[in-house]
Amino acid sequence: MTEPIQVYADSSVYGGAFDDEFATVSQEFFEQVRSGRFRLIVSAVIADEMQDAPKHVLALFDEMRRLAADVEVTPDAIELRQAYLAAGIVGDKWRTDALHVALATVSQCSVIVSWNFKHIVHFEKIPLYNGVNLARGYHVIAIHTPQEVIARED
Repeated sequence: MTEPIQVYADSSVYGGAFDDEFATVSQEFFEQVRSGRFRLIVSAVIADEMQDAPKHVLALFDEMRRLAADVEVTPDAIELRQAYLAAGIVGDKWRTDALHVALATVSQCSVIVSWNFKHIVHFEKIPLYNGVNLARGYHVIAIHTPQEVIARED
């Protein structure tokens, strides 16, 4: 069996599992976490965002958290987030979105998945995040929607 792909799923993916537009793909993503295709990484940032989520979204997060590895919000992640903000990738109002990308990068995830098309999964922002990553000695991180990473039978 191949090694699981280390992936950070931001809070939009958990909510997406119960959204008409994103439910099928989000649920399949989490099914592939359960089956071992993905090694899920979670953070206290996601947990904080989940505090006001509906009970069914919180229940999914709690289930996934038991299968996941927790990462700390480290000074390195805060510094990388600040570099994203200084580069103008997102404004200060969206600092949490930048922190998600920084946490995924610092924790050496292969990919971050999100349904956030404005601040994370955006064709103009992805190369900017990765430019800052490379300039600071980090790896390039793949940034995709769950639909782009799930395995499908042909």
